Amino acid sequence: MGAAVDVDDALLTRWPLPRPDSDGDKEQRGRVLVVAGSPEVPGAAWLAGTAALRSGCGKLLLACGASIAGALAVAVPESRVVALPEDDAGALADAAAERLQPWADRLAAVLVGPGLAEGDRTVSLVRRLLEVFGAVPVVLDAAAMEAVRALPQRDAPVLVTPHAGEMAQLTGLAKEQVRRDPAAAALGAARRWGAGVALKGPQTVVATPAGALWRHDGRGLVGLATSGSGDVLAGLVAGLAARGAPLEQAAVWGVALHALAGAALAQRMGSLGYLARELAAEVPRLMDRS
Repeated sequence: MGAAVDVDDALLTRWPLPRPDSDGDKEQRGRVLVVAGSPEVPGAAWLAGTAALRSGCGKLLLACGASIAGALAVAVPESRVVALPEDDAGALADAAAERLQPWADRLAAVLVGPGLAEGDRTVSLVRRLLEVFGAVPVVLDAAAMEAVRALPQRDAPVLVTPHAGEMAQLTGLAKEQVRRDPAAAALGAARRWGAGVALKGPQTVVATPAGALWRHDGRGLVGLATSGSGDVLAGLVAGLAARGAPLEQAAVWGVALHALAGAALAQRMGSLGYLARELAAEVPRLMDRS
């Protein structure tokens, strides 16, 4: 296993994010599609979509079940919202992929998963979406990550964003083994799946199928372990990818910005008790400072 590169200020300075031209418009910063939310967890779509916008992408397309589409359209007025067919339990139907297919050549990045219902129906839909958006970088989060076990052939990369428990479930490793050596777990999975892995934890690691590895030490930021925090991170990564960052760079920067936002809130509000919804608003200032 190669040495991990530490994610610190020096690395971020050497690896700057794509910057739009001074006279560039929103088209230049890319459109991101977020497929997310369910009747039980509608806020996941709000968190992920808002984070994508705060990362500087140009346009947001939110796709969610018809039962929550109206509320999301009001909650995120900056987005276009597509209402998708769903079953009585709130799981998106396979026909949702065809509903989104006309957008395939107008997207710069796709995020699938935050708040989606768990189960085989979601996995089937995700695999179909991966085929439909085969030329677009895709981030898989939460229930959508189950599809990584059998990825279709595609031209653009895929990234998954598990925490240790999800990684154990996806790989069959013991959770303690994942925690003990997250780098080995992430690299092994990335090579096996042919997908990037951002393995979240006190020390987050980002691994690629080619064997590249980055390590971010977030120990001490206990407040980031809060409901919805992962949805925000996934949205940041997708938004940065829409701006033109390669998916591994978007993951590294997303992890760093997420942690910096947590640190800023901890300093201002206290180490525990800040909310996931407050993280994304810190990001524009942090990007300018970096």
